[in-house]
Amino acid sequence: MKPVDEQLALIKRGADEILVESELRTKLERGTPLRIKAGFDPTAPDLHLGHTVLINKLRQFQELGHEVLFLIGDFTGMIGDPSGKNVTRQPLTREQVAANAETYKEQVFKILDPAKTTVMFNSTWMDKMSSAEMIQLAASHTVARMLERDDFDKRYKGGQSIAIHEFLYPLVQGYDSVAMRADVELGGTDQKFNLLMGRELQRQYGQEPQITLTMPILEGLDGVKKMSKSLNNYIGINDAPGEMYNKLVSMPDSLMWRYFELLSFRSMTEIAQLRSDVEAGANPRDIKIKLAEELVARFHGEEAAANAHRSAGNRLKDGELPADLPDVEIDADDDLPVSAVLNRAGMVKNAAAARDLLAAGSVKVDGEVVDREFVFKPGVSYVCQAGKKKFARIVLKSA
Repeated sequence: MKPVDEQLALIKRGADEILVESELRTKLERGTPLRIKAGFDPTAPDLHLGHTVLINKLRQFQELGHEVLFLIGDFTGMIGDPSGKNVTRQPLTREQVAANAETYKEQVFKILDPAKTTVMFNSTWMDKMSSAEMIQLAASHTVARMLERDDFDKRYKGGQSIAIHEFLYPLVQGYDSVAMRADVELGGTDQKFNLLMGRELQRQYGQEPQITLTMPILEGLDGVKKMSKSLNNYIGINDAPGEMYNKLVSMPDSLMWRYFELLSFRSMTEIAQLRSDVEAGANPRDIKIKLAEELVARFHGEEAAANAHRSAGNRLKDGELPADLPDVEIDADDDLPVSAVLNRAGMVKNAAAARDLLAAGSVKVDGEVVDREFVFKPGVSYVCQAGKKKFARIVLKSA
């Protein structure tokens, strides 16, 4: 294994908080592989790049010689994680959870080394827990303790309902750490309460408490809200190579270094050099292309990465965007309808011409035909095609 200081430097890369770092150092100094836990509830069939922030960190632990325990929460998925929610989540059926879990297993091994990964399901031990044992687990914490969670506290004070089963979620997640004998547990910053629950329960069950490592929540392509399929600001790891490539190359420059730190496997030294290149005058788009090619190769292979630019954006007949694709910035604090954007970007003669093109299905945004209801959002970069020959990369920016 690498020296402890080198291990810590890689582990801390991009991390938000480690509790407790001195305890982690002690564990690493023993020189034996640690059991690294991360749990994912299969609440949706597809993963996006936001999910991979944790998976990338697991990969780094593997590279350091540690054992990764990839937990699929098929039991907790039927409860529904209340973290960050202001309403009770709709529980999934066992059949829905099982179907989603299968796709998770297929997708995570595009990042993790299967030979160094143990896939586990928390139904393995939770299905065997008796009602008496569940009551004993529930008795380990008070309602007052549960209400220390920010989301529960806000809902309680706001008069919003909290279902009893939601209090079970952090307890079950914490018990998972007991059953798995985890040395380290990873989670997003919104999971801190649940992760610390694992430390407390391990103490109660006579185990050495796990280290908790929280990772930041990745912003979506709007650069503001967390990456989410429901917000349509996401990049799915199963997105077509050209679509993934175009989204990454078209993202706001302000996101570039955040994505490099949390998603790239390049060293921080390499990333620092790329940043210096941009400060010295390099085109940020050329740097984003490097990230796009790296991520497309990770999820689709080297050949797909080499050809991704040919299927990106508006998917011209020969599959390639114009080499001189212009960048257009439009002053706007709020959403703008597509007809107004085309007019202000100079891609049509007037608003009437924009409406005619839209009616004829001759306007594409990021490769998809749009109608007059489509709106452009501030801070998001779009590749736009009007008719056969007019192209531009457009972003709305505050005046």
